[in-house]
Amino acid sequence: MPELSYPQPGTATAKNRNLGVAVFLIALVAGVIYCAFQLTGDLESVRMGSFVPYLLLGIALLIALGFEFVNGFHDTANAVATVIYTHSLTPGVAVVWSGTWNFLGVLTSTGAVAFGILQLLPVELILQVGTSAGFAMVFALLIAAIIWNLGTWWFGLPSSSSHTLIGSIIGVGLMNQMLHGPNGTSGVDWAQALGVGKSLLFSPIVGFLLAALLLLILKAVVRVPELYAEPKGKEPPPFWIRALLILTCTGVSFAHGSNDGQKGMGLIMLILIGTVPTAYALNKAVNATETQTFLAVSQQASATLGKYATEGAPPVAAPRTEVENYVRTRQLTPATVPALQKLSEQIGQQVSASGSMANVPQDMVDNVRNNMYVASEAIRLMEKAKQPAFAPGDAKAIDNFKKQMDHATKFIPTWVKVAVAIALGLGTMVGWKRIVVTVGEKIGKQHLTYGQGASAELVAMVTIGAADVYGLPVSTTHVLSSGVAGTMAANGSGLQWGTVRSLVLAWVLTLPASIALSACLYWVFRHTF
Repeated sequence: MPELSYPQPGTATAKNRNLGVAVFLIALVAGVIYCAFQLTGDLESVRMGSFVPYLLLGIALLIALGFEFVNGFHDTANAVATVIYTHSLTPGVAVVWSGTWNFLGVLTSTGAVAFGILQLLPVELILQVGTSAGFAMVFALLIAAIIWNLGTWWFGLPSSSSHTLIGSIIGVGLMNQMLHGPNGTSGVDWAQALGVGKSLLFSPIVGFLLAALLLLILKAVVRVPELYAEPKGKEPPPFWIRALLILTCTGVSFAHGSNDGQKGMGLIMLILIGTVPTAYALNKAVNATETQTFLAVSQQASATLGKYATEGAPPVAAPRTEVENYVRTRQLTPATVPALQKLSEQIGQQVSASGSMANVPQDMVDNVRNNMYVASEAIRLMEKAKQPAFAPGDAKAIDNFKKQMDHATKFIPTWVKVAVAIALGLGTMVGWKRIVVTVGEKIGKQHLTYGQGASAELVAMVTIGAADVYGLPVSTTHVLSSGVAGTMAANGSGLQWGTVRSLVLAWVLTLPASIALSACLYWVFRHTF
């Protein structure tokens, strides 16, 4: 059995480990200083008469980053499992290397996954995120996710942080609907949940089959016995095998950062918008030139929507309320398109009066952001349902307006990405060992070979990267662990069914357990705040 303990003091590997830890700590301190400096700068222009919003902001950010920290136990630990288990890299160096590529993945991410997950939440909770209901939502789903992740980590089970977070979001939506009755509020967007569920369901199956197939192809083409051997003690593999394993670790780390790292970022943005909307409700990086483009596009969209307004429709007194009703019920009425047209005009007028996004008055920022969010969601649902049936040119004009609004409201500051990357790296450094042992030794009856580790990680890298392109959340844990199981089956190594049953049980129970936990916590917090 390969030894996974740290190297003895005084050895060359121990010095490398110490160097890796030192580099990580320096990067950690620099990252924390950068995040603190940026956050302080953003808050300088905020005027609040009470310290309570700042207190809530601090607590909520700590809990959100705590979720990402625990996420590091699970998902990021999978990325370093093979290089640590095979002694291709020492733990200290592996964690720093993986953290660096996680950071680059987070930094280059589009945010599509982050805001795609948030679309599962009831729209009124997103619009009222700064209220007691909004804070109850954020605290409930984050604490529920942390509790379940810590529990499964304690037993060494590679449970999915993605499953946990999505289950927590669904639990909040269900309890929100139960508290208000079927006609009082929207619940879960089941169409969006179904799409997310499919990606989470099929990605482990894809990981199992493709990793098994890749290993069989590799054994047929590359006839090098060393590639299919188990690690021997503390001896590192041959150089070229070592390079291959480091390459696949790099790919999985980057893909993990670009996909899983986004899940906490969307929630952090909700927290920032809820506590300090003046600073974060609108993207102040939108300059004056881009603002003029926004105004031109909004005018074009408003004129285009006017073509589809039903003749004889009653006048719309409260356009946003009417559009919110459409987003909540998905039922198009004669007043919906005229209301959306009027709301688009209002958005254009509000931004035009300010000159740029950065100059929108403090007392209007939250209202402008909510107007944009509701209008964007309505357009998204109309495009999905193909109702009304917009002509191709008109559909393009309306979609351009949606993209402009999303650019103004669905953005993630660089310091948020840095903070998430730091939390992931710290979690990996603290909790990697339990997951590494499970992946390396407890899935198959024989220990993981170099070829099996490379095949599983290569498939995980490609699968997660493809999901990120399409804005779909997938589980690094499930894709990689199922890939390892696939290589064991293809190699005839046999599976340890006790571990496999535990993994499947964790996979099956994660959604209902996190749904129940977050629903109960949301009920408690709604009655507490």
